[in-house]
Amino acid sequence: MSICVFVQIRCKPGTTYKVAEEIALREIHSELYSTSGEYDLLMKMYIPSDQDVGKYINDKLLEIPGIERSLTTMTFKVF
Repeated sequence: MSICVFVQIRCKPGTTYKVAEEIALREIHSELYSTSGEYDLLMKMYIPSDQDVGKYINDKLLEIPGIERSLTTMTFKVF
């Protein structure tokens, strides 16, 4: 079983495509979109249930150069 989370990512100016490429290479996402508005990317990811969500995101995602800020939305139930 895994935990589904959505992560919005704000990138430093001019780095969005580099950040998206690095995420794709790491294969940590289920879906990845370019978005308009306050954040540049929207990522859907599944985190193994035996992992701490915050640590997993910090270790696997937020170390990527060019990421300025993120906003994680946890999910609880599928309808």
